[in-house]
Amino acid sequence: MITTKGRYALRVMIDLAENENGEYIPLKDIAARQEISKKYLEIIVKEMVNGKLITGASGKGGGYKLCRAPEDYTVGEIIELMEGSLATVSCLAKDTNDCPHASTCRTLPLWEEYDHMVHDFFYGKKLTDLTRK
Repeated sequence: MITTKGRYALRVMIDLAENENGEYIPLKDIAARQEISKKYLEIIVKEMVNGKLITGASGKGGGYKLCRAPEDYTVGEIIELMEGSLATVSCLAKDTNDCPHASTCRTLPLWEEYDHMVHDFFYGKKLTDLTRK
């Protein structure tokens, strides 16, 4: 399940893309437009800065802006940064040890196919697919 953290991160990215003017955009403005608590967004944008999706500046004229052009972001990278692995089952997560039953598991092909569909769907969507521009 995609949590509010992942969904709100997408909304922040969309907001930054749609309101890009070369300047940093204050978090209070994003929070107001998106009707999301500024306090909660502070937690989210910190992770996004650490993940190098956005850059931030403090002080007068501070705020946040995208590190790259909006068309260079995939929805998948944003969601995975905020949510972790999109793997359906734990044995397919990247940081999980190989399952001892993988060679005989009758359901593994089902989960692999499903995971490929989810991955291809989210990584096939660009941030610009979600903007009005």
